[in-house]
Amino acid sequence: MAVELLVSCMNANVRELVEKMHIASHAVIVDQCGETGEETFDLPTGTITAVYREERGVGRSRNLALERSGQAICVFSDEDIVYEDGYAEKIQAEFDAHPEADGLLFQVDVDPSRKTYQNDSFGPVGKMNCGRYPAYSMAFRRDKLMAAGVRYSLLFGGGARFSNGEDSLFIRDCLSAGLKLYKTPVRIGEEIPRPSTWFSGYHEKFFFDRGVLYHFLYGKLAFLWGFRFTFTKRKVMCTEIPWYKAYGLLMQGVKEGKRIKAEGIDA
Repeated sequence: MAVELLVSCMNANVRELVEKMHIASHAVIVDQCGETGEETFDLPTGTITAVYREERGVGRSRNLALERSGQAICVFSDEDIVYEDGYAEKIQAEFDAHPEADGLLFQVDVDPSRKTYQNDSFGPVGKMNCGRYPAYSMAFRRDKLMAAGVRYSLLFGGGARFSNGEDSLFIRDCLSAGLKLYKTPVRIGEEIPRPSTWFSGYHEKFFFDRGVLYHFLYGKLAFLWGFRFTFTKRKVMCTEIPWYKAYGLLMQGVKEGKRIKAEGIDA
């Protein structure tokens, strides 16, 4: 089974990016650079396909990378991930060890201030804990993912109408399609800190967009998960906007999510 990274980036020098990320496998790199084109070059460890596009949007670029991929195992990635030596072999070995897994969520270390998950053991991933995993932790058997027909949302994420949540929706859709996902403590790399492409503070749009996301994620339970989110994190997120106002904004977003879905638009 060959491993292929699916990298989403913006305005990158692709050859320098390959070196910076320590890419040592096949890779499809989609560069949202304002131009259209393509090039392919070989490394001793695999083939790099660089796809240049004018269109923006992280979901759009991830879907394109998936469509252009051709290896047995595809691994979603970002330009700020640096991979460990032997990462491809680790990924292959973990899939060999777990034939029951259609997808594995690997450990990628990040700065403590940005940490949303920590895989200390192997275990299943379900709809109640799918919201914590980023794209760069995800690896899939490509044939299973393509057969399930799951793709990234174009409504959420960098360059889209609503700011974030595309990874949670993607995992939810995988689970809804019947794919078996597991978390694993195997570490494959680390994130190098950089300014966020979507987060600009805990402002009104942040809470509103979170409400839209929660409607698509949790449906009728969005009000409960929204209350939990704003109340438990109020000391961090609600220094400028009181938590009850933040919750109100989130509920406005839930209503907007209902309206959007009623129009037949799904995430």
